[in-house]
Amino acid sequence: MKTCHNVREDARALNKHNKILLMGNPNVGKSIFFTELTGIHAISSNYAGTAVNFTEGRFAVGEKEYTLIDVPGTYSLVPTSEAEAVATRFMESGAEAVVCVLDASNLERNLCLALELRRYNTPLLYVLNMVDVAERRGITINTKLLSQELGAPVVQTVAVKKQGFDELAKKLETLLEAARAAGRSEGKGEETMPNACANCDGFSCPGSRQNESADIWATAKSIARRVSKKNASKPSFLDRLGESMMKPMPGIPIAILVMALTIGVVVGGGRALRALLLLPLVNNIIVPFFRGIFAGFVPEGVFLNILVGEFGIFVISFEWILALIFPYVLFFYVAFTFLEDTGFLPRLSVLLDNIFRKLGIQGGSLIHIIMGYACAVPAIIGSRAATSRKERIVIAAAICFAIPCISQTGALISLLAAYAWWMLPAMFLFAILLFVVATLVAGKVVKGKVDPLLLEVPNLLMPEPRAYGRKLMTRMKHFLKEAEVPMLIAIVIAALFKETGLLAAIAVYAQPLVSNWLGLPQDAVMALILGIVRREMSVAPLLALDLTALQAFVGGAVSLMYLPCLSVFAILAKEFKIRIAVIITLSTIALALFVGGLINQIVQLFF
Repeated sequence: MKTCHNVREDARALNKHNKILLMGNPNVGKSIFFTELTGIHAISSNYAGTAVNFTEGRFAVGEKEYTLIDVPGTYSLVPTSEAEAVATRFMESGAEAVVCVLDASNLERNLCLALELRRYNTPLLYVLNMVDVAERRGITINTKLLSQELGAPVVQTVAVKKQGFDELAKKLETLLEAARAAGRSEGKGEETMPNACANCDGFSCPGSRQNESADIWATAKSIARRVSKKNASKPSFLDRLGESMMKPMPGIPIAILVMALTIGVVVGGGRALRALLLLPLVNNIIVPFFRGIFAGFVPEGVFLNILVGEFGIFVISFEWILALIFPYVLFFYVAFTFLEDTGFLPRLSVLLDNIFRKLGIQGGSLIHIIMGYACAVPAIIGSRAATSRKERIVIAAAICFAIPCISQTGALISLLAAYAWWMLPAMFLFAILLFVVATLVAGKVVKGKVDPLLLEVPNLLMPEPRAYGRKLMTRMKHFLKEAEVPMLIAIVIAALFKETGLLAAIAVYAQPLVSNWLGLPQDAVMALILGIVRREMSVAPLLALDLTALQAFVGGAVSLMYLPCLSVFAILAKEFKIRIAVIITLSTIALALFVGGLINQIVQLFF
């Protein structure tokens, strides 16, 4: 039996006795090992700060079953962020064994955590991953000598190619059997401090912890020098390209080109799939099919209209979810997953760090901002990797005010592209302006500090097709699973409000705001109602209205700034307490309605 939980640290997981911890620095391939060992698809990303939550699954070693926990990536067991604190608490809770994954191409840095783990009374198995990348750089590592230096078995692997997994399974089974034979009690996890100092290597002796970090680095450097050999070799094309991406020239032109291609893939691919396949499928096959079924036994009237009327559940559920939202979500994840797996995003963060500094956040925040285009919820959760509370709140505010999720983006593309070619670029520029203002204001209002950029820049790699395809499918499944129910709830609300006449009644009271101030048709009040449930639903109802170009732009602008949906509000309250969630929510509502109306009034005044 296999189970998987993507949840925050809790007492249940910490107190499990029959567990094995999968640990390592960020971006060493832990999630790939988790997937292969448990058969459960965990999402791995080629940048730090993604796996802030832990993932657990069941797997067998020999004849015994264990719980494997993919612990958040950490550089140290002296935590500087919430993600590292979670990793430290897992280590202190004890385990049957720890599998520590090391990056062979950055061995010295990885050895620091490897050495810290030796302080604990837990059997250790080290996995030397990415040996192919190390070889590409002319680095060879003496695995036998490294095992002697660390005092634990070491296995060489290339995770993306499934090389070394058989040996890993055998050595893990041997390690656990040896631990049981030695009579270890379960779940200890205490730190062990040797009494003898004669052979001290500088990291485990009692004494001042102030000097411990320097001691570990010195020891790691010494071990890395002894076990690895650097051969003279010319940097590969990918290595040279990776370095170039972090320099203003040619980094900026490359970044502009990559972003332009990404937008082209998402917009062009989404529109093509929508127009050529999904719209004909929905309008000519699916909707007529359901209309025929229900018309056969449901009498004409309100109930039939709720099912298959203009806003019927079995009409707009397919028009909005399948034909409107799905194609853009699919192509966004196609592009986003590719950029993740190549290692482009951390390089873009380094390139833009100076600009982001002027906005009051570090360049590494760009990763969470871009994640916000997928969905605000994981982006806000992912900000736990930030080293200060202020930076987390500023990131969350910027995402809520100015970053539309991909579903919302797809709806905006469909809405604006139907009127004029310039409306999409104009909305894009408006969103950038909004992002700059929201970030500057939040940076001034929120007290605290923003630490300097400390971001791991991974190897620039071409994605492995099998791993890339698996991650893409997993992401789409997650999207459908997490978004489907809220979207269906919004659609049921839309059908009930529209077909029962309740919408018309509400529109009368909302006329001063919706019609007089925003300049939108009365039925546009539906967008404000449904936007509370899901962000993209603040746009979808506008597609059914006969809008002018100005009304479409105003409606899009209001949607862009409108309050976070219920799931975003919930995660804000969970991460930052209810007060912060209420402040951000009320601020987005007020700004959306004020700015949207201001745009309408100014344009009508001059044009």
